[in-house]
Amino acid sequence: MHKNYTQNRELSWLKFNERVLLEAVDETVPLLERLKFVAIFTSNLDEFFMIRVGSLSELIHLKENPVDKKSGMNTEQQLEAVYEEVQNLYRERERIYEDLEKQLRVHGICNLSYGELENDEKKFLKKYFSEFIAPILSPQIVDQHHPFPHLQNKTVHIGAVLCHKEKEVFGVIPVPAVLPPIIYLQDEEVRYIRTEEVILHHLQEIFSNYTIKENVCFCITRNADINVNDEAFDFGYDFRKKMKKVLNQRRRLGAVRLELSNTVSKKFLDYLTEKINLSKKQIYVTHMPFRMDYAYKLAAHMNSDKVSALTYSHFEPQKNPDVDLSRSIIQQVEQRDLLLSLPYESLQPFIQLLKEASEDPEVVSIKITIYRLASHAKLVDYLCNAAERGKDVTVVIELRARFDEQNNIDWSERLEDAGCTLIYGFEEYKVHSKVCLITRKENGGIRYITQIGTGNYNENTAKQYTDLSLITADESIGNDAANFFRNMAIGDLDGRYEKLLVSPNTLKSSIIDLINGEIGKGSRGRIILKLNSITDLDIIEKLKEASCAGVRIDMIVRGICCILPGVEEKTENIRVKSIVGRYLEHSRIYCFGQGAEEKMFISSADFMTRNTERRVEVACPIEDERTKAKIHRIIDACLSDNVKGRILQADSFYTEVPCGEEEKRTDCQQLLMNRAIEDAQQSAERKQNQEKQTKPVAGFFKRLFKFPGS
Repeated sequence: MHKNYTQNRELSWLKFNERVLLEAVDETVPLLERLKFVAIFTSNLDEFFMIRVGSLSELIHLKENPVDKKSGMNTEQQLEAVYEEVQNLYRERERIYEDLEKQLRVHGICNLSYGELENDEKKFLKKYFSEFIAPILSPQIVDQHHPFPHLQNKTVHIGAVLCHKEKEVFGVIPVPAVLPPIIYLQDEEVRYIRTEEVILHHLQEIFSNYTIKENVCFCITRNADINVNDEAFDFGYDFRKKMKKVLNQRRRLGAVRLELSNTVSKKFLDYLTEKINLSKKQIYVTHMPFRMDYAYKLAAHMNSDKVSALTYSHFEPQKNPDVDLSRSIIQQVEQRDLLLSLPYESLQPFIQLLKEASEDPEVVSIKITIYRLASHAKLVDYLCNAAERGKDVTVVIELRARFDEQNNIDWSERLEDAGCTLIYGFEEYKVHSKVCLITRKENGGIRYITQIGTGNYNENTAKQYTDLSLITADESIGNDAANFFRNMAIGDLDGRYEKLLVSPNTLKSSIIDLINGEIGKGSRGRIILKLNSITDLDIIEKLKEASCAGVRIDMIVRGICCILPGVEEKTENIRVKSIVGRYLEHSRIYCFGQGAEEKMFISSADFMTRNTERRVEVACPIEDERTKAKIHRIIDACLSDNVKGRILQADSFYTEVPCGEEEKRTDCQQLLMNRAIEDAQQSAERKQNQEKQTKPVAGFFKRLFKFPGS
């Protein structure tokens, strides 16, 4: 039975993505950054169809029609609701994009149609088409001798109704992926045209023996949600080969969406829907580009003044004030815990730690879990270097990191070639945890340095996502991490740990116990949660129970939030804020209690069933008071955000944070950037003052002990 304090996860996600889109109308956001938000919205929606709509489309074929416990909707009803809401979002995106295009033209950034081109531009494109485009096109007609081709996922195609001697055939041209999505024209301004526009202009040349009755650009989105466990593989089959097979299969799964560049005749539309096996509800007409990756590269074609005017001011992740990069990171961590707050602070201390560990003769082993990596990763270089120096390097690499599978397969091959021991996780459980363990011989014994974080070891996203990374020499955490990797190596998911919470075994039950602890305090209870998403119904029920007991609950949930706050006698003590800004909010923080009684954790896990029950995740307690205080400053900044923050209402809609005229406007990300700059400057000044104080003393002793001829 549907509860009035929960909502469907798919519809909740669509509301979140609309929040992303609305950043594109915020006039405080630089113009080119607003275009990027449209691009982010678009790629988010692509993935949503490939994964979520894809999986629902498979479920609909089951004899039992599963019912969503949070909304009471069956699979068919969920899909109907999704298709309807997405149509609304397409219209909203279209309107926003058209307005942005007009504003960009004022600044000389012009997305052109063929009719707007100058004569010399037309000559340039004619030559470009004949030399670079035409030779690699593969046009095809469909008739008795030419079967309807397989249309690749997210590939732009040009379709046309062709006529020859009163006989109609369908013609199709896939736009090769090697071609750029847009072609820049030679001009002082940033003038460009979409590649498919150029091909359309030359369509008659391509199908020269036909009359073109109508044409359209179109793009198919296919289901990409493959469950590798559903495949029948022989026992002992190499998992890396298995994943390569899965990736090949993904390209051929059923279609879930058809996008058209313009409306077409009923006959043409009926033909496409029949061949692609889609309903009319799954068809979306848009005048926008089907892919918007080009938005991230426009700045490279602008002069510096224009870049400054149209993009965010440059921010470089700052030096952590608690770490001295000129000294041994290991020695500093042995003295006190180190917390990195990304992207406000640099990831460099952790990268340097790995480099130091790879070269340190006392380090005997490095063990790490990897979910996503950058395409160029210094981290891998140092792991390989360590292995080549004879150290025991174990890498638990998840080959099923969605859409990063090929990248991880490539990295796994390099790591294996260097002599690293590879573990591919578990057949039924993805390894999503972020743990690194360095084992070192010291004073006749063994010492551990452990890093546990909320985000991936990705040097690119470390500058784009807000994450936390704890580096500690805590003996108990080190022992837990050693046990964790030992359990990974022998396939044991039932391990017990002193301090770490590990799913699928102990994390969820521990979270419920911690909530129960606050329920026992009644109105004195306090819970603060920062998550990407919450869907786990057991945890939702327990939070509802806590609210009914009078516990004050603040949740910062960026994306999917299946619990609705403010429902009378259910969730009236729960407040949910979503923050969408310059950076992607990604850190997970759990706080239970207040003051000296507070228990704080950072984690890789959202409160989604997939995280709590079907993945290997790790949550780490924060016990150092200075580290706790630093995290609380982040939480307080998020809770005070009345610029980018939005409040989730009981009706599932988001509203702006009420802010009086006299009230200070707080953008938490800008605030944390400013603080990071100030902290780094103050740290540099302290270091300079210390050096000034030591120099006269050093000079005195140098003069005192100066020898003749020295």
